[in-house]
Amino acid sequence: MMRSTILAVGLLLVAASAAYSTERLRIATEGAYPPFNFIDDSGALKGFDVDIAKALCSQLQAECTFQTVAWDQIIEGLEADKYDLVVASMAYTKERAQRIEFSAPYYRSHSVLIGDSEKFSDSAPAALAGVRIAAAEGTIQADYAMKAYKESITVLAKDQPSAQKLLTGKKADLLIGDAIELLSFMQTPEGSEYGYVGDPISSEFLQSSAHITARKGNTALVQKVNDGLKQIKLNGVYDKINDQYFPFSIY
Repeated sequence: MMRSTILAVGLLLVAASAAYSTERLRIATEGAYPPFNFIDDSGALKGFDVDIAKALCSQLQAECTFQTVAWDQIIEGLEADKYDLVVASMAYTKERAQRIEFSAPYYRSHSVLIGDSEKFSDSAPAALAGVRIAAAEGTIQADYAMKAYKESITVLAKDQPSAQKLLTGKKADLLIGDAIELLSFMQTPEGSEYGYVGDPISSEFLQSSAHITARKGNTALVQKVNDGLKQIKLNGVYDKINDQYFPFSIY
């Protein structure tokens, strides 16, 4: 009888331990897309994406580790099970959706062109024939520039900071990217001489929302992420993070 009691208690303790065990999540981001994700001067990973991911981990009571991955390798790493989630301002495309799962949007923005706004005032493709347009390789903006601005010259860089250097180094006339990210750039000394060119770009090829992504088929994790996003919006945590980076809501 004593052995049976000890065994029963032991099984209950194991079950309780399993019930309260902490979920472990591996999270990847790019680390080269300020103010959303970047490495600061001390070498720490910072940014809106990073803080949202940390808030989700807290909401889901998950123990999370972070790693930075080059943008052109980030989907492949997710498919290879090197991490569980990507929190890196990824826009939805049909091609990506065939490979990975997308959460609900966690912020929205638009794509724009920036440059010398006194020299350039129209973002229409016909007005920019022969103009050099910088873009970060592998982004939806780069794909769009090559498709829509066929009479322009698309100059590709490995990431957004490198694309910004093409503009500031006079190796490109304009830069295409996300409006919020480029606003942050234009508030720096290097980017202060530039302005928005024309109206925001309106196209079915350019989505205006960012999503968290998981491996194809992992819908249970995506549902947890969606539930977590709802909760941090409702409890005010999302808005506090938003206000640290932007003077307006990007939700």
